Parts: sequence; C-alpha cells; structure tokens
Amino acid sequence: MISTDGYNNIDHYGDGYMEQEEEWEREGLLDPAWEKQQKKTFTAWCNSHLRKAGTAIENIEEDFRNGLKLMLLLEVISGETLPKPDRGKMRFHKIANVNKALDFIASKGVKLVSIGAEEIVDGNLKMTLGMIWTIILRFAIQDISVEEMTAKEGLLLWCQRKTAPYKNVNVQNFHLSFKDGLAFCALIHRHRPDLIDYNKLSKDNPLENLNTAFDVAEKYLDIPRMLDPDDLINTPKPDERAIMTYVSCYYHAFQGAQQAETAANRICKVLKVNQENERLMEEYERLASDLLEWIRRTMPWLNSRQTDNSLAGCQRKLEEYRTYRRKHKPPRVEQKAKLETNFNTLQTKLRLSNRPAYMPTEGKMVSDIANAWKGLENAEKAFEEWLLSEMMRLERLEHLAEKFRRKADAHEEWTRGKEEMLQSQDFRQCRLNELKALKKKHEAFESDLAAHQDRVEQIAAIAQELNTLDYHDSVSVNARCQRICDQWDRLGALTQRRRQALDDAERILEKIDILHLEFAKRAAPFNNWLDGTREDLVDIFIVHTVEEIQGLIDAHAHFKATLGEADKEYQTIVGLVREVEAIVKQHQIPGGLENPYTTLTAHDLTRKWSDVRQLVPQRDATLQAELRKQQNNEMLRRQFAEKANAVGPWIERQLDAVTAIGMGLHGTLEDQLHRLKEYEQGVYAYKPHIEELEKIHQAVQESMIFENRYTQYTMDTLRVGWEQLLTSINRNINEVENQILTRDSKGITQQQLNEFRSSFNHFDKNRTGRLTPEEFKSCLVSLGYSIGKDRQGDIDFQRILHVVDPNSTGYVHFDAFLDFMTRESTDTDTAEQVIDSFRILAGDKPYILPDELRRELPPDQAEYCIQRMPPFKGAGGVPGALDYIAFSTALYGQSDL
Repeated sequence: MISTDGYNNIDHYGDGYMEQEEEWEREGLLDPAWEKQQKKTFTAWCNSHLRKAGTAIENIEEDFRNGLKLMLLLEVISGETLPKPDRGKMRFHKIANVNKALDFIASKGVKLVSIGAEEIVDGNLKMTLGMIWTIILRFAIQDISVEEMTAKEGLLLWCQRKTAPYKNVNVQNFHLSFKDGLAFCALIHRHRPDLIDYNKLSKDNPLENLNTAFDVAEKYLDIPRMLDPDDLINTPKPDERAIMTYVSCYYHAFQGAQQAETAANRICKVLKVNQENERLMEEYERLASDLLEWIRRTMPWLNSRQTDNSLAGCQRKLEEYRTYRRKHKPPRVEQKAKLETNFNTLQTKLRLSNRPAYMPTEGKMVSDIANAWKGLENAEKAFEEWLLSEMMRLERLEHLAEKFRRKADAHEEWTRGKEEMLQSQDFRQCRLNELKALKKKHEAFESDLAAHQDRVEQIAAIAQELNTLDYHDSVSVNARCQRICDQWDRLGALTQRRRQALDDAERILEKIDILHLEFAKRAAPFNNWLDGTREDLVDIFIVHTVEEIQGLIDAHAHFKATLGEADKEYQTIVGLVREVEAIVKQHQIPGGLENPYTTLTAHDLTRKWSDVRQLVPQRDATLQAELRKQQNNEMLRRQFAEKANAVGPWIERQLDAVTAIGMGLHGTLEDQLHRLKEYEQGVYAYKPHIEELEKIHQAVQESMIFENRYTQYTMDTLRVGWEQLLTSINRNINEVENQILTRDSKGITQQQLNEFRSSFNHFDKNRTGRLTPEEFKSCLVSLGYSIGKDRQGDIDFQRILHVVDPNSTGYVHFDAFLDFMTRESTDTDTAEQVIDSFRILAGDKPYILPDELRRELPPDQAEYCIQRMPPFKGAGGVPGALDYIAFSTALYGQSDL
C-alpha cells in the first residue's frame, strides 16, 4: 500500500495544488482544454459513486457548494459515516458542511493547502477540481500498489506490464500514450479477450479505438464514460489527472481478475511440481521393474550347472559369459546408477516441496534392487568359478580318454592274430626239435602275455576313472574295455590249453635249440622295453607350470642317459642272431633260421630300435614346445599382475578421494561438484586400462591359466571395484546436486551449509555418510538445538527422528539431516497457501466448479485437478461441486486421499 507521504508527493498533486496551478497558468503551461477534460472526468467519477446512494451531480462547481453531496460522496467512497450535516440554506451552513468534508479528508492524512471552504461555497471551479482530485488521489489511486512504488508509478507499471505483449502500444506516460485508444483496448483485451477483437484495431483510427474502449467499459465493466474521444484526439497533450482517474477505474475493475490470476499461477506452480514428481515416480517404477525383470531372467542362466560334458561345450559357455560381461551387463550397471540417482532426486524434490516421501511399490525399494544386484554378483562369481573348475575337469577327462584310446590301440595291435595262433594245430606235424621250439615259443608268448597284464589293468583302470568322472562318451569306452577284457580272458584260456597240448607232446620232442631260446628270452623283454619306450615317448601329458614341464624334461634327460646300456643289449641280441645264421650256414640245418621260440626277428628289433632313436629327438622338440608355452603363460601371469597391481590401488585411491569429497571436506558445494566431475572424467579416461586388462585376462583364460602367484587381484575383484567407483561418483554427484538444490531453494548461505556439514562430519567418526540416533542427537546439541533430558525431551527427539528417518533404518543420512536443518530456519509452500489460492478462484465458496477451473487454469492442469478432486459433500454444494480443500491437503500428505 502507498503511504500517506507517498501519495502526498505524487507529481505535486496533493500539497500546494493551487500554487502549482497558478504557477503553470503564469508560465503559460496550463492548457485550457485540461480544465474541460478534468471537469467532465471528475463529474463522471463522482457520479459513478453517488449513484450508489441514488443521486448524481450535473455541474461540479455548483452541486458541491452546499457541502451535502460532497459529504455523501465521502461517505460512499470511504464506507464511513461523517458528522450530521447542517440543513440550513444560509452561507455559514454551507461553509460548515464543506468544512466537515474537508476535516474528514484531513483526518485521512491529507494536507489541504490553499483549498478553503469559502472557495468551494463560492463555486470556484479550480478549487473544486483541486479538491476532487485530492479525493481521487486518496481514495482511488493511493491504494494502488505495484512493487512498492508510488501510486502513479505503480499504476503506470501496471499498465506497462498488462499491455507489453500488444503491438503498437508503448505506455510511457498518462497523456500521449493513451491518445490513440489502443492502450485502453489492450487493457480490456488482456483481462476480457471475449469483449474486443484487438487484431482488427488500427493505430490509424484513434477515434474508433477510443469509442470502442469507452463503450465496452461502460456496457460490460460498469465504468462510465469519463473522457471525450474528440477532446483526447484534438488536445496536443491530454490532461494526466483525467486519464489517471479513468485508468484507475480499470485497475479497480480488474483487481479481482488480478487476484484470480495470481492464485491461478500459484496453483499451476504447485500442480506442476506434483505432475513432475508423479512422472519421476512412474519412471522409477518402470526402470525398477525392467531391471528386476532382467535380473530375474538372468539368474536361472547363472545358476545353471548344465553342460554337454565336453571341453568344447564348456568353452562355448565361457565365451557366452564373457559376452554377457562385456555387452549385456554394462548397460544394466548404468541403469542401476540412474535408478538410484532418480530416486534420490525425487525424494529431495518431495522434501523441498513439503510432499510426503515416496514409497515404491512392494519389492521395488532401492534396498530390494541392491539385494537383487548383490545376488546377481554372487551368482556371477559362483558361475565363473564353476566354469573354470569344469574346464579343468573336462580337460583331464579328454587327456584320460586320449590315453585310453592309445593304450587300447597298442593292445589290440598286439593281440591281432593271437587267438588264431593259440588255436593252431601246427605242432602236430612238427619234428621233435620243432615241437620243442614251439614249446619254447609258447613259453615266450606266456612271458609276453604276462607282461601285457599291466597294460590291460591300466586300460581297465582308465576306463573306470572315466566312468567315475562322468565322461560324455563313456558308453563306447566301456564297450571297448569290455571287448579287451573278454579277449584277454579268452587268450588266457587258449594259452593254458595250448600249453597243456605241448606238455603232452614234450615226451617225444626233446631237442632244444639253446641259441634260439636265448634269443627269444632276451629279445622278448627287450622288445617289451622297446614297445614301452615307444609308448612313453609318444605319451601325451598335461602341465600347468614351468616347474612341471621342467620335471618332464629332466626325466627325459635321465632316460636318454640309459640309451647306452640299451644299445649294448641290442648289439648282444643281434649278435645271437648272427651266431645262429653262422651255425645254420656252417651246418646247413634245414629250417634252422626259423626261431621256434618267438615270432620276433632281428629285423623287428632293428626297426623298433630305429623308431625309438627317431622318437627321442621328437620328444625333445615336444617338451621344448611345451616349455615355451609355459614360459609364455608365465609371461601372461606377470603381465596381468603388473597391470592389476597398478589398476587395483588406483581404483582404491579414487574411491577414497571420492568418499572424502562426498563427505564435504573440501570447499563449497560447487567446488565439490566440479572436483567430482573432474574425477568422473578421469575415471572414464582411465577405462582403456581396464579394457587392456580384460584383454590380458581373456588371453590368460584362453591359455588355461587358473592361478597367479604374482598378484592378489583377480579380474572379478577389479570389475567389482570399477563398478563401485562409477556408482560412488554418480551417487556423490547426485547428492551434491541435491544439496545445491536444497541450499538454493531454501535460501541458506554457504556458511550455514559449511556449519551443518562440519558438525555432521565431526560426529561421523567412521566416514560412512550417516549417523546413529545418539550421534545425531549430539550433532543437534552441538548446533544449539535444545533437547531436554527428561521424558518430554525424549518424545521431542523421537518426533524429529521420525522426520529424518521415516523408514526406521536406524541411521540419519546427510541429505535428510540437511533438509531438517534448513526447514527449521526457512519457510516453504504449504497446503494453506494452496487452499487460499483455490478460494480466490472459487469466489470465497468452500467448493469450486469444473468450469471455474477450466477458465482460470491451463487445460492440462485444469483436467489434472478435475480428475483428482473429490466431490464436495458439505452444506450448500451444487451438482458437480469439487472439494478443493481435501485435494490441497492431500498434495502435502495431510489427508487420506
């Protein structure tokens, strides 16, 4: 409201009115047309109020002379009762009445200078107009208030703001700016666009514009014509007081609409907050449902322990897991971080707008998502460990299966034709020496057969181990093993029967060829040694370290050292054959070269000995190749360890630094936010190191390396640390942004914020970002908060604790603590403010109608209210009435709606 001093100083229109008039008149500055305009305007203004009392004036300088209508005018416009007028017609009666009116004006803080009752009674037009202008200033213009300006400045600013969007209108004063009539039309159109089509008006038709505005104002706004369009157009500079008087009527006519507009704006702001909060809630629910559904679909795959029991199938499954870690999981990590960020932002906005805290639907709390995510990570770790152990088991199975096939091949090769030989009746036609030879030959075979017993047992043992380890092709292994065992049993039985037959014929056949026997005895074990050596030299092996392969190389070197003795044995055996050949040649013995005791020949031994000598360097090459492989594996271990030992501590340092910033230990919130974003950029810039480590890790796994003694870090722990670092940065950025939002919206200073943060950190001894109830109480006391040690103090503290920890988690986080401290010292929007705004739109009714909402609010917000407002059930309601009080309290969580 404008003070009395303010109104008294408006362009000198109060004090010294007549002195100003006289000065203008002396200097030739007073336009005679002004007096005419004032007289008409002031007369119309007076009549607009006197008609409420059932009367009017025709001549302003005559009809106020007796003071009666002047007193009546003051009573109408002030709503107060003046002293009883004198009813006499004498001059002193008239002066007395006019003085009563002037005294009432003076009682309102108006100083009247040079205006006396005698001049009014004598019909002095200038004095009368000056008096009426003083009344207009006090009762029609002084109450106009816009941004605490003087009344004239406030009225001018109101006109400028309302007409700003309109073309060809530029209100700078109360004379020339209104001459073309467009300013009047713009004021009407701004508040009642249904009354004037502004787009059809032209600056070139001022008379039409003025008549249109004055007619519409008189017909629809109850504002009488106070100005003459011709006078305004033909006067170079129209009278300011006349135009101000007429414009003030517009202000008062639209004052109710202005209040409604302010109320509508306040409601729109509140509803916009609510709509944004609901959008964030829906987005949180959607993201949470999507993430939980993805985890639910992924868990059965991670919990599955089914393979096709083959090494190739297990390797395919490992590659599927790598693809999952590289492609499928990273977007979900970002989704989880976004979900937490959105949730924290939503809760902050709800607290700042005095809305109740958001509780997600059952099963979709942040803690539920964290638990599901933890279960996912545990399942990933168990799945990868199972895959690696399964690969080790299957690798051993393949090794055993190949060993079984090689030993079975060697055994079947040895047994080929043995059954036919044992069933032969060749000894029936032999001479004695031939029979004895056959017998010796059979004895040699028995020795050979006994030597093969270990191989058969090894084959059976390997088959049994393959069965125990659930080899995928155990059916064919068992079948082949059974055929070998059955054949072995038949060979044993046939050997016994043939030996019995030879023993029966031994009485006749006595001559023994000692030399052939000696050859057979020495050749058989040497042949077995050759067979065993050849088998060992081509035997497959599996090692995992340099030490293991070095052991095999040392064993092979030891074996090579024995080759000299073997060569001597070979030369001795070959010497026996040469001796036989010499005897046969010397004595011409028929069939003497045939050795009846063995099927082995010197040629066989020579061939096998040659094979052994060729296999030795081949074995050397195989062992050296494996040594190089293990050395390469050792290099991979060292590469991974070197990189991991750099990346691991780097991640830990970043986590510590981000945690320190998040505790608010350094600088302002903007400084913290800037540093956090710098860390975020640094972390993403560091990502190539993680990707390089992933490549090395893939090479390590593809090389079947399952342990690394050079580092305590595993790829799994580094992945988890990396994800924790990203999550920590995003969470801290979000918390700092929310703190900035809280600080700015609540109007707290950086000094206050630092004091809150310092106190919180002092009691947060473990730097966890949260306080226990006792720590929180101590923190409040340190900030000067009074909490009694009696029962009432406990009750007060429990009430506070319920505010900062509504879910009873047992901890108070910094954002909740900051929100509580700021709410203790700042004001926020309330349900009462929204109710008052709706009451203005409803015209003080306890209910509001849908049409009123649609008229005053934007369409989307009007429909938002109509759909959510309950029907009005109070007394005096009409059909369709809506309860805006219950709706407003529900916005702030203060009702059961």
